[in-house]
Amino acid sequence: MEKGLSQAVCVTGAGGYLASWLVKLLLSRSYTVHATVRNPGDAKYDHLKKLENASKSLKLFKADLLDYDSISASIKGCVGVFHVASPVPSGSVPNPEVQIMEPAVKGTLNVLKACSESKVKRTVYVSSIAAIAMNPSWPARQVMDEKCWSDKEYCIRTNNWYCASKTEAEFEAFEYAKRSGLDVVSVCPTLILGPMMHSNVNSSSLVLIKLLKEGYESIENKMRMIVDVRDVAAALLLAYEKPEAEGRYICTAHHVRVRELVDKLKQLYPSYNYPKSITEVEDEMNISSDKLQKLGWSYKPLEETLTDAVESYKKLGLVD
Repeated sequence: MEKGLSQAVCVTGAGGYLASWLVKLLLSRSYTVHATVRNPGDAKYDHLKKLENASKSLKLFKADLLDYDSISASIKGCVGVFHVASPVPSGSVPNPEVQIMEPAVKGTLNVLKACSESKVKRTVYVSSIAAIAMNPSWPARQVMDEKCWSDKEYCIRTNNWYCASKTEAEFEAFEYAKRSGLDVVSVCPTLILGPMMHSNVNSSSLVLIKLLKEGYESIENKMRMIVDVRDVAAALLLAYEKPEAEGRYICTAHHVRVRELVDKLKQLYPSYNYPKSITEVEDEMNISSDKLQKLGWSYKPLEETLTDAVESYKKLGLVD
């Protein structure tokens, strides 16, 4: 892929947590960005308009994933597309087939069809570890890599609709690529943490915010696979710009248990309302991002991610 040079790329769901950092990175690299949002006039997108180079290189488009014409208009004239938008429920929803599965799967196919129509050179699809890790038949001690797919039926049976939606959407994206010849690459991040640009709290940042302020009586010592939001944005750009990039890429950096995470946070910020006790649980999972690192990806130290995250929460008034 040619880099920057004022070429136009589209970012779907551009007002979201990860997408905002991706837009910032693209603008800093001289890309023109077509950013899809629900309502361009809404104040919650003001942070995008304040980014460096935004006044000349950022165009906001009103779009809905289930409205093909609006998606097609956003992608027209772009040489690359980053499909980031996806419904992430904060809790259970009454109709998951309609509220989660349809926008994820049909929305992705709408984006890919528009990419074909506009002769886009490469589409980078943001998947999730949710499309990899929910597989009870994967051998227990075998490292999970890009060959592992979550079992969609198992996800639905266990009421993990988000996992089901990401699994089916990513699978359908590659099936579409086979049929159409469209160049599709996917990136599958684990738990994304790091600084926030706006006060609309996303589900992954909420994990850290709750650790700081909820004062849980007890919490399980689960494994947390953490990656910095800025490093994920860099991985997406790498997957777009590197001609040799192909297939899926797991994007993960630090594997830490909750106890270790709380201890690190206490060293950095001793006065927050941390869990009172931590109970041991069996929770073994080994996931590798070797393939992405071989492409040239690297990541920030965990302390930097945590510090920058907490400082942004304080600035936004999300923690005292």
